[in-house]
Amino acid sequence: MPKRSIVPFGPQHPVLPEPIHLDLVLEDEKVIEAIPSIGYVHRGLESLVAKKDFNEMVYVTERICGICSFMHGMGYCMAVEQIMDVQVPRRAEYLRTIWAEMSRIHSHLLWLGLLADAFGFESLFMHSWRLREKILDMFEISTGGRVIFSVNKIGGVLKDMPKEMLTQFVAVLNDMEKELRETTSVFLDDFTVKSRLVGVGILTEDDAIRRGAVGPMMRASGIEVDMRKTGYAAYNEIDFEIMTSKDCDSYGRCQVRIGEIFQSIDIIRKAVAQIPDTELSVPVKGFPKGEAFVRLEQPRGEAFYYVRANGSKFLDRMRVRTPTFANLPSLTQTLQGCQFADVPLLILTIDPCISCTER
Repeated sequence: MPKRSIVPFGPQHPVLPEPIHLDLVLEDEKVIEAIPSIGYVHRGLESLVAKKDFNEMVYVTERICGICSFMHGMGYCMAVEQIMDVQVPRRAEYLRTIWAEMSRIHSHLLWLGLLADAFGFESLFMHSWRLREKILDMFEISTGGRVIFSVNKIGGVLKDMPKEMLTQFVAVLNDMEKELRETTSVFLDDFTVKSRLVGVGILTEDDAIRRGAVGPMMRASGIEVDMRKTGYAAYNEIDFEIMTSKDCDSYGRCQVRIGEIFQSIDIIRKAVAQIPDTELSVPVKGFPKGEAFVRLEQPRGEAFYYVRANGSKFLDRMRVRTPTFANLPSLTQTLQGCQFADVPLLILTIDPCISCTER
């Protein structure tokens, strides 16, 4: 009978972008069970609602994560706006949509680079991140920041993107698209890459539903669910198809994320062509009272924002459920029965964001 052993994996490991700890139960080189342990970088951001007023909490929420920062601020603002019955101007909704899709592109390119690094393809890693820099340059031009943007406010946005800037961004994305197709074709067609992805980390449709998978992790198992289709921000006026794959493996997750990069570029083009010329925000008076629950599609999947307000400047509660937390049960499923050498790769295929998970 094979001897069982427990090997700790993380929180520090060369392939991990952020610290997560797993106890791996092994039989020889085969993983029998994976037990995650979270809380290593917990910061208590949600408890700051007792010290920061509801307007200041926009900037605290953005700091949950440096990669998903814009959408965290956007989700929080949407929840408070729902409580206060604030009608956000359409131009602000379109600008939020454009920045959200830029965030999706930069997040997926970051993930592709990390995946290439896990393979040992250093040049492919550099190419992915070189293209990502162009998106960060666009963020810097339009918001002044490359990590934290601080352009969301309750009632709209703080900064505008004039027509010339939007036209320039579309031109940059058009130029990027050819390079992106050449770079991403390596992930989809190279024999060595496919040998590490195809058939590795199977998550069937039934398992994805049972384990509560979200985002590309879920859509790579053939499930057509995308919160953008609920029509928040400007998505109700922009036509797009949900990216899915029937492969149910690591290769399918790579396919879905690559497809979403080009989909986001197309959404930005359509948003720029349709953006109305209205004000950027509306004045918000008084304090929120009530509760709201908002769902939106972050790059890693569906995120929940819950806000409860008591009519004062301090909220009673602000709670976020992030996609990485939702995908951890699916990760433990894909790790069962895999080879020990595939563990780093499978952790990366959920695109882990531990700073989002541990607030």
